[in-house]
Amino acid sequence: MKFNSTEPIFTQIASLLEDEIVQGYIEEDTQIPSTTELSKMYAINPATILKGINILVDRKIIYKKRGIGMFVSIGAREVIMQQRKEIFHTTMINELMNEGNKLGISKQEIIEQIVNWGEDI
Repeated sequence: MKFNSTEPIFTQIASLLEDEIVQGYIEEDTQIPSTTELSKMYAINPATILKGINILVDRKIIYKKRGIGMFVSIGAREVIMQQRKEIFHTTMINELMNEGNKLGISKQEIIEQIVNWGEDI
């Protein structure tokens, strides 16, 4: 994984783990890789990894089984998807519409571009 410089690495780690859960690579009620494993995998300080994991613990996406490790909570995928949908609606759609307005693109033109998206690719 290539980390960007605009967002703290620990938040990128949290997003990476969320992506793995949403895509089904890490299933609910299964153990996630340990802090040490993730640290070695991404060549990042274990404290940074732990900080990212703790974001997900605070949001109840991941929970700790004492002496065993960290596990994905039941329902975590749905929680992540719902939160991301809210962000999509409140942030991305608003940004799209605002930029369209600045460029003089009508709502109908934007809808047509979305409907036809990918046809020219």
